[in-house]
Order: sequence, then structure tokens, then C-alpha cells
Amino acid sequence: MSTKQGKQTYTNDRKVYIKETAAIVGPREKEGPLGEYFDEVQQEAFDEKTWEKAEAKFATAAFQKLLGKIDKKTDDIDCILAGDLMNQCIASSIGLRDSGIPYLGLFGACSTIAEGMTTASFLINSGGMNNIICMASSNFCSAEKTFRMPVEQGGQRPPTAQWTVTASGGLLISSESGGPMITSVTIGKITDYNVTDSNNMGAAMAPAAADTIIAHLSDLGLEAGYYDAIITGDLGLTGSGMLREILDMHGYSLYDSEKGCFIHQDCGAMIFDPIKQNTNSGGSGCGCGTAVLANYFYKQLQYGILKKILFVGTGALMSPISVKQSESISGIAHAVAIEAQ
Repeated sequence: MSTKQGKQTYTNDRKVYIKETAAIVGPREKEGPLGEYFDEVQQEAFDEKTWEKAEAKFATAAFQKLLGKIDKKTDDIDCILAGDLMNQCIASSIGLRDSGIPYLGLFGACSTIAEGMTTASFLINSGGMNNIICMASSNFCSAEKTFRMPVEQGGQRPPTAQWTVTASGGLLISSESGGPMITSVTIGKITDYNVTDSNNMGAAMAPAAADTIIAHLSDLGLEAGYYDAIITGDLGLTGSGMLREILDMHGYSLYDSEKGCFIHQDCGAMIFDPIKQNTNSGGSGCGCGTAVLANYFYKQLQYGILKKILFVGTGALMSPISVKQSESISGIAHAVAIEAQ
């Protein structure tokens, strides 16, 4: 069972491990600062005629890559938890429809992988499941087509805009020992600060990330420095600065004075070189936090470079219709505490 701590956080009575991970990215991601860590690179179109089919193929390939790394058959997997940014999460459902594994589709915008890991933690703690695959994906061109303007239009991008990451990744969450362990999860609340600009998602998500981080630390009676790193999914450069300011205002500093650096890191700010690659405020998308967690931070934990991290998946809860109707963009963030063994 999971034990509730405070208002939003749950600790695991049954041990939950991240047994293995896999991620496949596009060429721009491979050319970025973290390129050497990713398992595989494919062209954004992936030899398909539409961007939606390409994203679905990324999901299929990431699933197959993960299966190839583990000593399990599909019959050993109890469930797949997956989602993406397409309407009705079609990239995940199409990409995984031939898996033969029970499937639960999730939508948490770019927080989907954290939502999946949180859900997997509960399902394994229930005693009913032992092996769950969590996945999420995104594609630059399919996201631009859905939420903004077709790439062919050549619209200018403001400094606050982020570049949707082309990637798909998966994690095997298991009750079997081995790999870093999920020790607790914090379910986030929806926040809304009346941001209506879909080219400034960092501003919409930063308050949600701050709210969840504060809830997590408060519920467990921890200081931010308990973790070697507090990692957000895709706030980007703009949102990361806002997060640190908000937390400072509430008395939570993310600056480690002994090391002379911030313990906060953001996958969206890390995955691209904003100057060399002209990616404005950085990366975003379901695949952003998923790929960086799966292929970079997972290895940092494996090698003992990091011992304790708090992964905070961040999401901007919007749809094509809500954007066109100038509805404000709500933010959501879920936190997963992970410790090396």
C-alpha cells in the first residue's frame, strides 16, 4: 500500500524500482549538449507521410528499444501507461496498439511521464501489478501543427517560446529489485495565473512546479538540499528563472552555497544549446523530460553521480480549442522522488 504523508504526498510501503529505460530522439536533440546519452536517433519524419504517423512510430520504436533491454516478454508486463500531446493521445494508442499489453492512456500534457510514474507507483503498491511500462512522446512538427501554426508558414518565435522536443521514451517500473528506487510521489494541483500566450508556457507551468515542490518538501518535512538535484521537465530558461524566484519568495532556496550552484536543473533548458541551435527558451513536450530522465539522469543515478533526485514533470493544460478561444493556460506538476541503490 501507499501511505499518505501530509496533503499531497505518498510514500511507498512496497519497494518500487526503475529497472530499465530507453529513449529515441530526433536529429536536433542528438546535436544538443546531451546527444551522446540518447539510445537512438531518427529523422523527425521517420519515413512516414504525416507527422502524426511519425510520432506514433517513435513510440513503437522506443517501446521495442526498451523491450530489447530487459529480460522479459510482453506477457510479463502487466500494463502500459502512456500519453502524448496529440488529440486523444493518438500517437501512443496507434504506436502501441500491436503491443498486446493492457493499456491505460494518460494525458497530463508535458507532465505525462511523471503522472505515469506516479500511477505506476500506486498500482505496484496495491499488490496487483509487478511490471509496468511508462511512456510519453512528442514531435516538433506535429505539436506546431496542432497548437500553433504549420511550420511551413515560417512564423517568428518570441524569446519565451520553446522548441517541442522530438522524442519518445519509456521506463520499466517494477517491484523486482534493481535500479534506482521511487521512494515517494506528490500529486500536483492545477494552478492558473491567467497566462494566455501559448508561446510562454514556462510562465504557465512555473507556479505549478513551485506549488508541487513546496507541497512535497512540506509534506515530508524536508529541506530542498535533501536532494542532490530537483529536476523539472520543461520549464525552459524563462520558466526556470520564474520557478527559482517563486520558491525564494516562499523561503525555499534552490541555490547550494557550498557548491556554488543551483540544485535545480530543467530538462528543457538542458536538451538544446539555445545559442548554437537557436531554440529560444529551450525544449518542451512530453518527450523532453521523458528522454532526459530516461537516458541522462537515470545514468547519473546508476553511476552514483547523483544519489537522490526529485523529478517534477511539468505540464501546460491546453488544447487547440482552448488556445483559439483565448482561454488561460493552467499548469500542473507531479513530483517523483528517486534514490539510487
